[in-house]
Amino acid sequence: MTVIVLTNCPVGLRGFLTRWLLEISPGVFLGAPSTRIRDLLWAEVREYAGQGRALLAYQTDNEQGYAFETHDHTWHPTDHEGLTLIHRPNAHAPQAESPGSAAADVPRQGWSKASKRRRFGGGR
Repeated sequence: MTVIVLTNCPVGLRGFLTRWLLEISPGVFLGAPSTRIRDLLWAEVREYAGQGRALLAYQTDNEQGYAFETHDHTWHPTDHEGLTLIHRPNAHAPQAESPGSAAADVPRQGWSKASKRRRFGGGR
């Protein structure tokens, strides 16, 4: 089983893939081509994707039972002790704050004293 997902790719590439795979939803292609055909299709997708992104997932003989590849994604497959996982970059990574920086002036997140009294009861 092979799945190719295209995002923001040229219409001609989608038409090319329909020769070998079934388009079950816009940009989602499904089929069972041979390994050689799958590799050729993926090479064409990478070449003609333009500004778009692509994802290839296919069945294989490993611990997970499948493998996947990405093209122009910010998420990347990484090997972790024999398992392939997705590495998602953290866009909201904490930065070091200096006392005079604007980030230090942001109020802390959490419950205010008034909301704690309302929620958990308080002495009146």
